[in-house]
Amino acid sequence: MGKFIISKRTNGDFQFNLKAGNGQVILTSQGYSTRPSCENGIGSVKTYSQEDSKFERNTANDGRCYFNLKAGNGQIIGTSQMYESDNGMENGIESVKNNAPHAHVEDEADL
Repeated sequence: MGKFIISKRTNGDFQFNLKAGNGQVILTSQGYSTRPSCENGIGSVKTYSQEDSKFERNTANDGRCYFNLKAGNGQIIGTSQMYESDNGMENGIESVKNNAPHAHVEDEADL
């Protein structure tokens, strides 16, 4: 089962990572100035990860693939790691779809 890990960036912003059951990070958020905003971002991932149209598939300059998950307003709420192939990217999207809805939240921001 997947989990969301809330942490703090060096600039004090909160962020979350969605990790698959194997511990691999499959989605990383933007920075949020407050913990409640970060928690709202997690709620958005749980909601919008079930809509394939919310996944924006991209190719980086070096040819590797990645995706963004967008909210209803078009704002990016999470970005994937880089993948060597389209197939790897699609597997990453499926992992987000499968893990996000029931993932529990672990808050490590103050550790």
